[in-house]
Amino acid sequence: MNKKGILSFICFVVFAAVSCGQQKGKAESDPLFVVVQHSKFGSKYGYFARSKYGYIDKTGKMIIKPQYDHAWKFSEGLALVMINDEQGYVEGRYYLDKYGYIDKTGKYVIKPQYDNARFFSDGLAAVAVGNKYGFIDKTGKMVISPQFDFVFDSFKESGDLVRVEIKRDKLGYIDKTGKVVIYSRFKKCWNFSDGLARVKIGGKIGYIDKTGEIVIKPQFKTAEDFSEGLARVEIGGKDAYIDKTGKIAFDRQFDYAGHETEGSFSEGLAAVYIGGKWGYIDKTGKVAIKPQFDDAQPFSGGLARVYIGDWKDWKDVQYGYIDKTGKMVIKPLFNDAENFSEGLAVVWDGHYWSYIDSTGKLIVNPKSWGDLEALYSPKGSAPYSSQE
Repeated sequence: MNKKGILSFICFVVFAAVSCGQQKGKAESDPLFVVVQHSKFGSKYGYFARSKYGYIDKTGKMIIKPQYDHAWKFSEGLALVMINDEQGYVEGRYYLDKYGYIDKTGKYVIKPQYDNARFFSDGLAAVAVGNKYGFIDKTGKMVISPQFDFVFDSFKESGDLVRVEIKRDKLGYIDKTGKVVIYSRFKKCWNFSDGLARVKIGGKIGYIDKTGEIVIKPQFKTAEDFSEGLARVEIGGKDAYIDKTGKIAFDRQFDYAGHETEGSFSEGLAAVYIGGKWGYIDKTGKVAIKPQFDDAQPFSGGLARVYIGDWKDWKDVQYGYIDKTGKMVIKPLFNDAENFSEGLAVVWDGHYWSYIDSTGKLIVNPKSWGDLEALYSPKGSAPYSSQE
């Protein structure tokens, strides 16, 4: 082979390697979505329903066929899955749940072995061995030994702290080495968010920083976590927003501003209740989308879930999605729905759970029992997790 031929061959090999790497990288970064398929199995005790979980891509193409007894969303390239999700005593055998992690090909990276587990976040995941919790890294190495009675949250960023139950009814906050940084002296405390955590003293809520010092004194009957630098608090029976110094962010109060954590700012807007309807304000307190909905949820992926109807009869409730101008971009056609995540949202038509894309197109559209369905999982929650 002459020099020109050798050079051409080398260029081809390099190009092929780069293309392969790009395709692999794209496959690893493409989002996958959980689907569930129901079936029946018989025994001498009668018929039982069995569900198996798998994953599709954004177009609805099956990537990992249904094979797990439960499965959750991918996080940092790995997904939490469970085997043996059949409770109780069937045909002389007890079934026990074990949790592990798969990659986007469906291959076990960490085999099912834990008695409970959470999503990966900032490189670590909480797992339970017996009745004690610790943390593993993405190779499965135990980096914080199982020693806590419960773990309430995940590490989200460098320097973050996680709330744990050290022993029965004794709470505290740990760092990524497992060291208890703050021993809670409060009647009740919450997870850190935006650098601060809520605490309750004498029936009033305030905020602490990551040293455990009170930075906003307990004075509010109800309050929410900080998000985008602001938090909803109740003052004199009305809802208002404070900044991280505890100062009122803008001179305006509302009948309600969200419910539970739904009043937090997201993508620059927050849902508020004015004159019997829900709308949205910006971070100056100015109405950005006029109140016109019977309920309104946070923005996610540029869209927000709203509904029109009376909850006295759930069949009358119709969920749709608006953009940041308040325009209804997906008509209110669904009896229930979730927020958009990575380009798809879960919706309920009164019979089955489906996925839709940001145009409202059905990606998974079950017609009868046993068809592939979307997984309804409020906030993507992991098993037995709690924010309280």
